[in-house]
Amino acid sequence: MTTLPKKLNLHRTVLKNGIILLVSENSAADIIAARIFIRAGSCDEKPEKAGLANLLSAVLTKGCDGLSNLEIAQRVESVGASLSADTTTDYFVLSLKTVTADFTHILELATRILRSPTFPAESVEMEKRIALQDIRLQKEQPFNVAFEQLRQIMYKNHPYASSGLGDETTISSLTREDLVKFYSDYFRPDNIVISIAGRISPEDATKQVEELFGDWQTLDTPPPVIDVPFPQTKPQQIITPQATQQSIIMLGYLGASVQEADYPALKLLSTYLGNGLSSRLFIELREKLGLAYDVSALYPTRKFSSSFVVYMGTAPENTTTALAGLRREVDLLSSSKLAESALQTAKNKILGQYALGKQTNGQIAQIYGWYEILGLGIAFDQKFQQDITALTPVETINAASKYLKEPFVSVIGQKEAINRVIA
Repeated sequence: MTTLPKKLNLHRTVLKNGIILLVSENSAADIIAARIFIRAGSCDEKPEKAGLANLLSAVLTKGCDGLSNLEIAQRVESVGASLSADTTTDYFVLSLKTVTADFTHILELATRILRSPTFPAESVEMEKRIALQDIRLQKEQPFNVAFEQLRQIMYKNHPYASSGLGDETTISSLTREDLVKFYSDYFRPDNIVISIAGRISPEDATKQVEELFGDWQTLDTPPPVIDVPFPQTKPQQIITPQATQQSIIMLGYLGASVQEADYPALKLLSTYLGNGLSSRLFIELREKLGLAYDVSALYPTRKFSSSFVVYMGTAPENTTTALAGLRREVDLLSSSKLAESALQTAKNKILGQYALGKQTNGQIAQIYGWYEILGLGIAFDQKFQQDITALTPVETINAASKYLKEPFVSVIGQKEAINRVIA
């Protein structure tokens, strides 16, 4: 067992079969939360199987050896616990939360679900129908349409081009056998991180996990590896007419992955531009110019090349002016250094929000397990905060000059409004 510095209050153990166990003992509340991460997400799907990981997350808890969907739900709800599965581009996670007294019982149930799912055929078909409804609903929402087409032009054949839901063609073709195959390829002990936080000692947590998972044998061959090339795309624009009440404008830039040195600088620039009512975009484009119904920026943490996106909802007659305003604000990051006061404000905001994101046991279990499954290691928790604190105006302008030059452009709006953009 590895004991990390006391300020982390976190213990890391590797079981003989390769499972990595993280335990954060926290007695503040009589609650224990756990996250069981699997190193497999939508990035590990073949293009013709898009939506498979998401479908698996919907079906996994619908039945296991000896228990039906209803029996699983009754066992969870009878003690007021929660148990759910989810998938992202980079990983799969089974989440559970319960009072301390019931943790062993719920962890045993989660283990049973994880190790012996049955994928009932009727549940597979039902969840496919729900997924198809979600896909159709997304097509009716202008923001989602704009974001989807932005991803497509930025990433093309890269897995990040998809929302993870798949499309109507791929979802319709998925079978129970596809789920079984994906499960057998990736759900194995040497591909798992278990993160536990709450009123439990590292010794007790380790004993319970070893009893439940210790006999799970790994395979001789490693999990399949999907080739994920760097996106080889050139900036372009896609403008789509739609009968909307407002125009949705998005600018996208290919950015650094979380493993790269420029990640902290881009994270800070995203916060400075579009995080909250005091952000640059909100003040300049909404408060001063009255152009925006909604304006923000996002830069998600990704295992591979991420996307730096700024977006705005604006009145149709303001579409061209709003697009120029977004371009201008991003371009300024490459030509003008941030003032020390603006830089420090952005740092305070990031670090404050980061601290607030580790208040509950669920949040603690999530963030440390997330870092481990991405290959960053739990020391990244301290490194990220140190890197943000140390950023200088020169580093931020250099990162902007490297990544935030020529944007990909996605616009959704009324035909008359977007025709002016094309012209």
